[in-house]
Amino acid sequence: MNRRKFIKQTAASSALLSLGSLTTACSKKTATKITVLHTNDVHSHIDPFRPDSGKNANKGGVARRATLIQKLRDENPHTLLFDAGDIFQGTPYFNYFGGELEFKLMSMLDYDAATIGNHDFDNGIDGLYAQLPHAKFDFISANYDFSNTVLEADVKPYKIFKKGGVKIGVFGLGIELEGLVNAKAFKETKYLNPVELAQDMSRTLKEKENCDLIICLSHLGYSYKNPQKISDLTLASATENIDLIIGGHTHTFLEKPTAVSNSAGKTVLVNQVGCYGLYLGKVDFYMGSDVTYSNAQLLPVV
Repeated sequence: MNRRKFIKQTAASSALLSLGSLTTACSKKTATKITVLHTNDVHSHIDPFRPDSGKNANKGGVARRATLIQKLRDENPHTLLFDAGDIFQGTPYFNYFGGELEFKLMSMLDYDAATIGNHDFDNGIDGLYAQLPHAKFDFISANYDFSNTVLEADVKPYKIFKKGGVKIGVFGLGIELEGLVNAKAFKETKYLNPVELAQDMSRTLKEKENCDLIICLSHLGYSYKNPQKISDLTLASATENIDLIIGGHTHTFLEKPTAVSNSAGKTVLVNQVGCYGLYLGKVDFYMGSDVTYSNAQLLPVV
């Protein structure tokens, strides 16, 4: 399918829900604007919801998301697009194509990176591996040890991007698979403590790689009643150097990012946009002498 034709299949929504702002430390005119777009838990929802789908009627769909993403990229070339996992499972498209269609469409949308969710193992680790040639973007996960599995050479702990002279480090984290996924599906994949790995990754990206902005793609879940279960909120408060956590797994619709004080007393933003591709998350950073959060928007895909 021609990419330009695909993107133009439907019109983008002009309704943008502003979510407020924080005072910036530098002038927007002198700072470099970095736009971070994100999705999570799309679960193979390729088409828009039907008109009789209640509160989700006529929302979502990959073609509409593509139009919106292109519009935002045209507004700011310094834009990145990420997904926080659970790309697979939820409609017959996955049952029939096994993930091929999802990866091909994400590639057409020029996703920059994604992390791995528990449902991405639903056809087993071999099923996930078989679809990787269709993904023209990188999968990153720091706390899944894929040694002795088919994914060992294909999943990296982090990736670095450069936009407008700004160096952006991105790493991924996944939820504990035992109890969620059949052990035969993930085979010898080892789950490592996400807090410890986040500390290591963010320190490496900050001190060794000299990144200006550090982002975590997390499939841990936003929060839990059980304080022993690691969530994005506990991760944010227990670590340093992370500027933004893009979350998934719990299908949490946040009207605005949650600001959390990290272990050094600095602000970490935690965001998640629900599920099924109904919304696109957008967080703008204005990069001056320091990392400066400016505003965020929840963009309905309609």
